[in-house]
Amino acid sequence: MDERFTGGAAVTLVLGLAALLLLFLRQLRSISASPQPRLRAVETLATTVPLFLLLFATTYHLLERNVPGSFSEHLNRTAALYFTLTVFSTVGFGDIVATSEPARIVTTAQMAADVLLIGVAARVVVGAVETGLRRRDAPREDA
Repeated sequence: MDERFTGGAAVTLVLGLAALLLLFLRQLRSISASPQPRLRAVETLATTVPLFLLLFATTYHLLERNVPGSFSEHLNRTAALYFTLTVFSTVGFGDIVATSEPARIVTTAQMAADVLLIGVAARVVVGAVETGLRRRDAPREDA
């Protein structure tokens, strides 16, 4: 987190999000196969959401370091995490706002990803839990 936001940092964000997606998909399989699918779903969300938020907080911090003034105030690590959480929670207090075009693009991407994470991912996790519960409660043919 001490480097500047460059093309490499942008690629790292995209690769980080792709890796997070792969981790999420892998965890969905384990939810479906688990004898305790609800617990595995909580584990999945407890892992995925913080990593997702940290990826964006890191991106905002690096962007501010590379292009000072990208936000209405300087973003240190704490402020970048704070901004990420206000965007994620849709609270948007307005005390920190994206002012440069790159910062607005990344913030817009986070907003779209937030909607997907909250809506689609939550539905997929619930579906995996339901599948796991049906599998767990189904009568076994070998018994």
